[in-house]
Amino acid sequence: MLIHQFYDTDLSHASYAILRAGKLIVIDPARNPQPYYDFATLHEAEITGVIETHPHADFVSSHLEIHEQTGATIYVSRLLGAAYPHQTFDEGDEIELADIKLKALNTPGHSPDSICVLVEDENGQTTTLFSGDTLFVGDVGRPDLREEAGNITAKKEDLARQMYQSTRQKLMTLPESVAVYPAHGPGSLCGKNLSPDLQSTIGRELRENYALQLMDELKFVKELTSDQPFAPTYFGYDVELNKTGAPAYQQSIKAIERLAANAILDENILVVDTRAKAEFNNGHVRNAINIQLQGKFETWLGAIVEPKEAFYLVGADEDKLELAISRAAKIGYELQIKGALLNPEQAVNQSAELDLNDFKIHPGNYTIVETRNWNEINTGLIFEGALTIPLPELRKRITEIPANKPIVVHCAAGYRSAAARSIIAAQISNVPVYDLGEAITEFK
Repeated sequence: MLIHQFYDTDLSHASYAILRAGKLIVIDPARNPQPYYDFATLHEAEITGVIETHPHADFVSSHLEIHEQTGATIYVSRLLGAAYPHQTFDEGDEIELADIKLKALNTPGHSPDSICVLVEDENGQTTTLFSGDTLFVGDVGRPDLREEAGNITAKKEDLARQMYQSTRQKLMTLPESVAVYPAHGPGSLCGKNLSPDLQSTIGRELRENYALQLMDELKFVKELTSDQPFAPTYFGYDVELNKTGAPAYQQSIKAIERLAANAILDENILVVDTRAKAEFNNGHVRNAINIQLQGKFETWLGAIVEPKEAFYLVGADEDKLELAISRAAKIGYELQIKGALLNPEQAVNQSAELDLNDFKIHPGNYTIVETRNWNEINTGLIFEGALTIPLPELRKRITEIPANKPIVVHCAAGYRSAAARSIIAAQISNVPVYDLGEAITEFK
């Protein structure tokens, strides 16, 4: 048996191919199916199945497209309520892949319909666990993403209790030698304490994973429901899109209109400018939002722009524009792109530059807006009296920002504050709006 991990650093997402005797099963595939086709071609294998461990919230899967292109069977839990052709795959069900078996294990907790996949070798020994978003290296999946999305909704406390039972009764009883392959690594918003390692063993997790240590259910629920990272607004949208199946990747991308730089843009439609902030600051379309490509672009695009909200997409050059489109497609947002173009010729708006020395001497002369996430803010403010509005909430809370003196925006390192400044400057024009940027490190 050959196991190959495909890893997307932008979304901290791991998918897998299991190859045996010319037959290949894909687990939790990303939006672009081409890497799996290439892998199958390289090994002269046939893709016979696709397993979805649950309807993902943080990315869009290509399971339906792979089925339509190859005829591979899609396997999902019956609890998922899939709206596409599939075969149910729940506890007691198994897939034969030559002389090995893939067995379903229902493990609710991250979602009510989560499954893990056990691999049993030709000798009948359990060797491998594909743990989806149930068990990570150093963590377990957060339980608070299915309160309003999916075929089955559940309160986070209820899912946390289910995770307690899934880990104690099922995963922790597996042999310590079983290899663990999770669907996410560090940086993922599907957990709060993920290790940099992308694979593990049951034995290691029993020793090192905080969530698998000795504790009662009440303490576990409190631990698991506390201090989780924010959930971008697109998460519920992606759950539903994965439940029905996304359109074919390449066709969807090709359908986006590429506009000339002198195109007349509809002023009522949002502009997302993906260029580096230095380029953006030198000239941009009025009211454009600067979500830089060199960072967690997908996460912040889906946190700032609402699902189904139309927007124009601006890139620094042709290659970066196409990259921005493909990255937007990872979360299904290519369907919302009204048009894609290079920096428009009418982009004359420039961003104000902060006099850092004056700010250091007279911070009271400025309205300071803190745009870090709540879990960061709750550890303590960097500037006493700062107005606290996390970036994902900013577009809806602009009216809370007074416009009686210059505004300085900051985050933890400079990426989020660039986006925040552009959002505020688009709505408040009677005073300058400054980005403290990387200089925030001088104040920590």
